[in-house]
Amino acid sequence: MILSVSRRTDIPNYYGDWFYNRIKEGFVCVRNPMNFHQVSRIELSPEVVDCIVFWTKNPEPMMERLEELSPYPYYFQFTLTGYGKDIEPGVPHKKEKMIPVFQKLSEKIGKHRVIWRYDPVIFTGTYTPEYHLKAFEQIAGALNGYTHKCVISFGDVYAKNKKNMEVMGAYEADIPVLMDFSKKICEIARANGMTVGSCSEMIDLSACGLSYNSCIDKALIEEITGCKIKTSKDKNQRPECGCVESIDIGTYDTCKNGCRYCYACDSRCNVIKNCGRYDAKAPLLCGVLTEEDKMTERKVKSLREEQISFF
Repeated sequence: MILSVSRRTDIPNYYGDWFYNRIKEGFVCVRNPMNFHQVSRIELSPEVVDCIVFWTKNPEPMMERLEELSPYPYYFQFTLTGYGKDIEPGVPHKKEKMIPVFQKLSEKIGKHRVIWRYDPVIFTGTYTPEYHLKAFEQIAGALNGYTHKCVISFGDVYAKNKKNMEVMGAYEADIPVLMDFSKKICEIARANGMTVGSCSEMIDLSACGLSYNSCIDKALIEEITGCKIKTSKDKNQRPECGCVESIDIGTYDTCKNGCRYCYACDSRCNVIKNCGRYDAKAPLLCGVLTEEDKMTERKVKSLREEQISFF
């Protein structure tokens, strides 16, 4: 199986100790987001975990213990944007802090295992296309030689972020503007040794140089593991999503980054309440098991088929 850590919350930033304890104990418990009392117990041994995909805005808190992950193939999706504290209040200063962290992680595990996400791209009166292009160029220059790939997406409106998007004054750009913007993004990326992929976009931007991207990427996982992987598209994601199947072990309403565009948190009050339940030694993230819960052992297995020969 492929482990997603996590689309629902920033585990590397806030819950690294919990994750390392889960790896050490060899299992994790995850609530079904659609059925609160349905809990899955998931084995985490290297025999069944083919690859771990981390999603984060700041992996620094878990970087000193990466050797504990040596039995597991893994890579990072590292989000680094041009937004200020008005949009991403919980993210440290990009130039002073996060770019050096990105560079350090790349030096530690290799640039092919650190994917840069400039995501989501939201247009407002402040964050105009021109602003984003300038910010993207500055970050791309700093990351030249530290990653081979960037992923972008244009901000979507969900029930959980609709109000915040309206307060920000977010607007949907016309297709010609998106086409011109995407073309320029790709030109900047190429100049800095990177390719660019789009994440879950309904608009075909391939003519601009943007390829359809898979964040849970079968080809990259096969490259990292040296094995063919037997898997298919993740049916739980949007039709436009190119990701293959994975199991996410995060919990909604637990991310403390506070990003205004976030779809994974209902409110700050819920986040504070849930974070108050955090126990690094518990099998559940920010939760406790009760007598009403129905625990099920989830059947998981390795997806590896055969070793790839590079000779």
